Amino acid sequence: MKGQSIKLGISIGDLNGIGGEVILKTLEDLRMLDFCTPVIFASAKTISFLLKHFNLDMNFQGVKSADKAIHGKINVVNIWNDNPHIQFGEETAEGGSFAIQSLRAAVDALKKEEVDVLITAPINKANIQADDFKFPGHTDFLNQELEGNSLMFMVSEKLKVGLLTDHVPVKNVSDKITAELITQKFQTIHHSLVQDFGIRKPKIAFLGINPHVGDHGVIGKEDDEVLIPALARLRDKGHLSYGPYAADSFFGSGNYKNFDAIIAAYHDQGLIPFKTLAFGKGVNYTAGLNKVRTSPDHGTAFEIAGKGIADINSFKEAVFVALDIYNKRCEYGELTENVLQKQPRKKQYSGRSRGK
Repeated sequence: MKGQSIKLGISIGDLNGIGGEVILKTLEDLRMLDFCTPVIFASAKTISFLLKHFNLDMNFQGVKSADKAIHGKINVVNIWNDNPHIQFGEETAEGGSFAIQSLRAAVDALKKEEVDVLITAPINKANIQADDFKFPGHTDFLNQELEGNSLMFMVSEKLKVGLLTDHVPVKNVSDKITAELITQKFQTIHHSLVQDFGIRKPKIAFLGINPHVGDHGVIGKEDDEVLIPALARLRDKGHLSYGPYAADSFFGSGNYKNFDAIIAAYHDQGLIPFKTLAFGKGVNYTAGLNKVRTSPDHGTAFEIAGKGIADINSFKEAVFVALDIYNKRCEYGELTENVLQKQPRKKQYSGRSRGK
């Protein structure tokens, strides 16, 4: 009999998108059960429909709750009795409602330690809005539900990009960036690189807020007045913080390869180059929280939903990154005497080759 493995909670995402497809095609490779025990939050009827639609031959075990999950099996927690009307490629209120039901159940199980880590399939930011759910995405919701200060951290094997601001209109970005925010985000990423990725002395680069880092105030004063002094204070404390660098040439020149992580000022400044360089292999990791959550680096992809052509690589990578981080945290807890919280004991997962 196999030893206890890491329990992987999975929220189904928008049923009209590609979430169900990438989840099931990833788990169709039964070697995944050597690494983890998957627990999908949906319903047996929904999973059966998806398996039939995508012509997948896969068995699963229906369970009443995540704590009843059976190791060595693909488990499905029945969280609704309805039979959703799945309309691939369509943005519907029903699709948003079921996505949120799945997410809430998965997060609740994570908080109760019925699952060890969480992988979230893509949701649609418009149809998830409701009276009891007014968040622009997963990260903000998880920040409310879990302990810590969340930070969107896009990670791949060779590139890691964090954000000072994430889902904020461009016109509001400069007002949001303060010395306190810069310090907080730096500390979150620094701690994550040490705890979650095993990098002892991280080198972290910042991108400028304005074009050409403001050109000494000609194109904006925020870099000179806020960002540069904040980085100087970090360096005075012995941190390896670098920059700010002009964003337009930073990635094309290959300069990003000299650092363990890059912190961008706003969403597109960081995610456009990340997805250009790492799309399909990148993972959205929510750093700064007491629990591990990852997701693929793509959205619902309504334009190809239901066609059976979705690429599973990013979702599969999200699974392995979550497992890696979980065990890195266990190792960190064992090696660090002055920890802020009790760390979970390391479970069965010895890692895997990135080339697999």
